[in-house]
This record gives sequence, C-alpha cells and structure tokens, in this order.
Amino acid sequence: MISTTIPINENFRLEALKSLDILDTESEKEFDEITALANFICDTEIALISLVDIDRQWFKSKNGIHICETPRNNSLCSYAVLQPNQPLIIKDTREDDRFNTSPIFLEEKPIIFYAGIPLVDKNGFALGTLCVMDNKPRELSEKQLESLNALAKQVVILFELNKKNNDLEKIQQKLKKRNESLREFARVISHDLKMPLANIITSTDLLKLILKDKLDKESLEYFEYIKTSSFSMSNYINDVLDHYESESLINNSPEEFYLNHLLKEIVDLLSIKPNFNIHFPEGNPMIKSNKLALKQVFFNLIGNSIKYNDKEQIIISIEASQDKKFYFFRVTDNGMGIPEDKLTTIFDLFTTANVTDRSGNKGNGIGLSTVKKLIQNLGGSIKVISEEKIRTTFEFSIKKVY
Repeated sequence: MISTTIPINENFRLEALKSLDILDTESEKEFDEITALANFICDTEIALISLVDIDRQWFKSKNGIHICETPRNNSLCSYAVLQPNQPLIIKDTREDDRFNTSPIFLEEKPIIFYAGIPLVDKNGFALGTLCVMDNKPRELSEKQLESLNALAKQVVILFELNKKNNDLEKIQQKLKKRNESLREFARVISHDLKMPLANIITSTDLLKLILKDKLDKESLEYFEYIKTSSFSMSNYINDVLDHYESESLINNSPEEFYLNHLLKEIVDLLSIKPNFNIHFPEGNPMIKSNKLALKQVFFNLIGNSIKYNDKEQIIISIEASQDKKFYFFRVTDNGMGIPEDKLTTIFDLFTTANVTDRSGNKGNGIGLSTVKKLIQNLGGSIKVISEEKIRTTFEFSIKKVY
C-alpha cells in the first residue's frame, strides 16, 4: 500500500475537480484516443486519464485495463498531484523506497514502471494525471516525455471545453424554461386583454350610435381614436402571441404542397383589394416543408409589403428556386423601402424602421423578428435589400427535408 498523500491545497483542488462535472461520466472518444496514443508513443501496457477524488482515483479513460477506479490510498497518481509542475517518473517501483513496501497491482497486473503527467488547470490545481504504466522496468526518451506532456495539455483543454459545453447546456435549459414561461404569460395576457379590448370597441360603436345626435365633430374623433387604439393594441397582442407560439409551429411534420396554392390562401386571408397586383412564382413549384411555419413567414412578409407601401398601385413579386439542399425565395415590393441605417437591425425584436404604415400606424417590431426565428428553425437564413421610396426585397432560404 502507498502511504496517504494529501496536497496542502486539497480542499481547493477538490472544488476545482468537482466544478468540471466530469467525475463518473460516460467514456468519450476524444479522451480514449489520447490514452491509446499515449500507450502507442510510450510502448506501454496501460494508459490512464486518472482524476484523484477525495478517496479514490477515477479513470475518465483507460487503455489496457477495464476497471473504472481504485482506492486513493493505493494510487501512484495521488502521489503525482503533490508536485503539479513536474512529472512523476518511476523506473521500477520495487526499487523505490516510497512504493516498495508492497507490490502494486491493477487487475492483477503488477505495476513496475510508472510515468504520470499532472493535469493542471488554469488556476494551478492538479486534478489528476495522464499516466502510462508497464509490468517491467522502463525509461522514456526525451521525445516520448515531450509527447506525453503535449497530450496532457490536450486533456486539460478537453476538460475546459467539456465544462463550457455543460455550462452552455445548463444556460440553454434555463432559457428554454424561461421561454416556456414567457409563452404561457403571453397566452394568458392575450386572453385576458382581448376580451376587454373587444368590449371597448363594441362599447365605442354602441355609444356613437346612441349619442350620434349629441356629439360634435371633435367628440366623434375621440371615439374613433379610442376604437383605433384598441384595434392597434389587439394587433400588438396578436403579434406577441404569434412570436412566442412560433416555436410550436416548428413541431409540425413536413408535408408536400404547391407553393402558389399556399400563397393564394394568404392573399384570401389578407383580403387584397383591386389596387394590389401580386405576381406568383412561375411553374407553381411543389414544396416539401413545414407548411404552417412557411405560411406564417409569407403572411408576415406579404402583409408588410402591403402595409408599408405608399404607391397608388401596389406591386408584389414572389420568386422561388431550389438546389439539392435548399429552397430559395424572394419577395419584392414597390413600397416605401427601409432606411439604410435600419437594415442591420430590422429583424431584432421590438425594433422598427421608424416609419408609419399605409394607414398611418407605426409597427411594433415583432413580425420580422418572428419571421427570422421561423426561418432559422427551418434551417435557413434571411436578408433584406432596400432602396428608400423605390423597393424592398426579402431573400430567404429554408432547408429541404426528405
């Protein structure tokens, strides 16, 4: 048995080890390749990535044995972490006074030769070792030792990358829960606010009807303002709800459909008037995708092309093409255009181009953010090209599904 060896900074060292969240995790190819390479370079029987825990040494990777851990008080690696800045090289444990009181075995294999490189984190704590062992006396060449040192540094880098990935995963889980809470909040708020708003609109019309002979022009304008504001608030609530419910659209299964049929459904929903001229894609291409998500994208883009258009005759042109991996779409209108300094932020949530629409209302900056979110979830991307007072073109792609 090896006498118990405890570093003077043991509590801090153990805290650093625990913070990695790597103890008792599954084997990973990246670590196993390192121990296999260490055995090959040093021509040894056993190679380990050993982490020295409070009362055991646990092997993140092992090459040459099958056990996952051994007691710390029978661990050469626990001795190696005492001096983080230098390797522990033992040519023959039987001739070393520190370890020759009794034979050292791993799976009944006698450990005669040992070389361990401490795995030192960025704060200087030795978490364990990358070590090689053999059942006969050996020596490592300078190049072999340099290679073992380089591999040990790669192990530490992998530890840090694993921790960052774990931290990111935890953050993503928190964000997912928060988004779920926000979606539920938006749903509840929309339900609770829509009915009062509907009552305000109805009551406004009723009061105007009852008091029509008693109201002057200014009073009627106030009633109209109340009604218009209520409709604006209702639209805002709908847009917020659409944004947070866009995640659920992605869960729909892909289906095949003709693009122009989908676009004509949207035209009917938007109740387009005679002064709107829409050109559909040539050939009426067949699309296989998430139909409801793509419908929401086109509904927003076409709706914006109509709302933000100051021309007497509104013209919208929609084009489609594809390659082996993606569908490509282009929506162009002859509308107001987007100021150049707003082009880079137009897809940000609650960001607008600071222009009023055809009816004199200002947007809320939710629609295009929802569009971008949906397109990204469909595996694509979107960009905008615009000339003020002339035209705006939205180009986007979505990934094909098979």
